[in-house]
Amino acid sequence: MSETYRVGLIQMAMAPEPAANRAHALELLDEAARRGAQVICLPELFASQYFCQREDPAAFDLAELVPGPTSLALAEFARKAQVVIVAPIFERRAAGVYHNSLAVIDAKGEVAGHYRKMHIPDDPGYYEKYYFTPGDLGFCAFDVGVGRIGTLICWDQWYPEAARLTALQGASILFYPTSIGWHPEEKEAFGEEQRDAWRTVQRGHAIANGVYVAAVNRVGHEKPAVDEPGIQFWGSSFLCDPFGKVIAEAPQDREEILVGEVDLRRIEDVRRNWPFLRDRRIDAYAGMGRRFIDEPQ
Repeated sequence: MSETYRVGLIQMAMAPEPAANRAHALELLDEAARRGAQVICLPELFASQYFCQREDPAAFDLAELVPGPTSLALAEFARKAQVVIVAPIFERRAAGVYHNSLAVIDAKGEVAGHYRKMHIPDDPGYYEKYYFTPGDLGFCAFDVGVGRIGTLICWDQWYPEAARLTALQGASILFYPTSIGWHPEEKEAFGEEQRDAWRTVQRGHAIANGVYVAAVNRVGHEKPAVDEPGIQFWGSSFLCDPFGKVIAEAPQDREEILVGEVDLRRIEDVRRNWPFLRDRRIDAYAGMGRRFIDEPQ
């Protein structure tokens, strides 16, 4: 591993057809690689529009095996371009068992890691519990040659426990491929504070764990039907350093490729001066394994 490596964040808009999305993703990956990115992350469920806005059994037809069409196409590109790809996939594990997953594809074109989304939301327009079985691979970090990376997915980004357990496995960066946006009727009243909360909690994970954080969102207004309001995905993908400083950020309303540097010396410096991992009271956290502490122990 070197002291520095470059990461690429692909903020993209999705078309209705998976083949078109895969082809477009390959174009954007090629641009990121030509700009020097060594580890490149795509948005959550990038091969399709966000189908979880409604409960539709036909949407299960979008799921694929790993390896399958998406992972194989990206593996071939990774091998040729000599890059690592964080590749979100709607995974078909078996009939009736589906996951919101990602594959970490290394520069040899091989799957170096596999993560299944642990926290599954169920909110208006985000009916993911209908589609996805909760992950069963735990929180993971993977060696990818240039460094050790951690991977989580979207709703995972609100949970400090997930960030901590991934960082404790030696990850220098936490990738969060994401599909998050506004309900159009709420944007004027709540939109900016919602986006700010999303940004703030992830910067907090970077600070609390002394790691880089990369949030990689989709962009565009997707409607499941012309007469439905849909979701306006707010883009705003960003990379921040271990002190929470945003070092690259995409706009809210268009595609963007961000390329930034992960510097292990920066992690070392921040953790020496803010030694949160040193001062953790691991003897006193037993209550974290309980749903809610109704009464004192």
